[in-house]
Amino acid sequence: MSRFLTEQKEEVERRLPGYVAHLDSPEILVKAMRYSLEAGGKRLRPILLLATLEGYGVSLEKGYDTACAIEMIHTYSLIHDDLPAMDNDDMRRGKPTNHREFGEAMAILAGDALLTHSFEVISKSPYLNDMEKAKLVMLLAQSAGPKGMVGGQVADMEAEARDDLDVTELEYIHHHKTGDLLAFSIEAGGILASAGEEERLSLRRFAKNLGLAFQIKDDILDVEGDAEKMGKPSGSDVTNGKSTYPKLLGMDGAKEKLNWHIREAKEYLLQIKRDHQLLHELTDYVASRTH
Repeated sequence: MSRFLTEQKEEVERRLPGYVAHLDSPEILVKAMRYSLEAGGKRLRPILLLATLEGYGVSLEKGYDTACAIEMIHTYSLIHDDLPAMDNDDMRRGKPTNHREFGEAMAILAGDALLTHSFEVISKSPYLNDMEKAKLVMLLAQSAGPKGMVGGQVADMEAEARDDLDVTELEYIHHHKTGDLLAFSIEAGGILASAGEEERLSLRRFAKNLGLAFQIKDDILDVEGDAEKMGKPSGSDVTNGKSTYPKLLGMDGAKEKLNWHIREAKEYLLQIKRDHQLLHELTDYVASRTH
């Protein structure tokens, strides 16, 4: 798994700049887009899509355009999350955040550009037929839009500094803010592999649990993680008044909840009669990661 993770991370990072390098756009806009696209990161979302394709025996070439489009949307969300009106962060992945480097207005526009360009990348992919493009664009819009990631972000902002938030409400926030785009990555692999509806449902349920596990681990790392490894200060959730699993359940409770979602994810993965060993190993990686 580590070899696949390393090789595909490198391949995605090799391809990403090419999607924006030659845009007929103002030079400063392209520079701001590339700054955050090339800032590194785990590239977990594109890797999940590619690992799903690998499990179905589908050529990875078919998935790279969609995988990179997902990373563009994830990058846009991070640029906007870091803005003073949102989380007001100065560092991201060990570098100054986009608005610190280019100013708030350009950071907003760079995020907008990455979001909208991602749909163009999918719609122009020579490896996808029209039906696949339509399904992917619709599902991605749902996952990233008001019913998905953006809606989760709004719920997160409204919950800040609330003392009465419960675990069910926190799960809603995490499922949409983080989990929907992770789930899209996996279900998109099922679409590109022409998986049946029953298998796609199992993939969706697997992905939902994996997404929640990922966010719970983030909450834990915000308390216990190494700031240097994470590329941002630890304890930022507490500083910003956010509700987290350790805050609501205690650290032991948060870790127990993490392990429960990891087990659930693996149970749904077992329902798919394919060689999804990579996804199984990536699930373990989500639980054990240190940054």
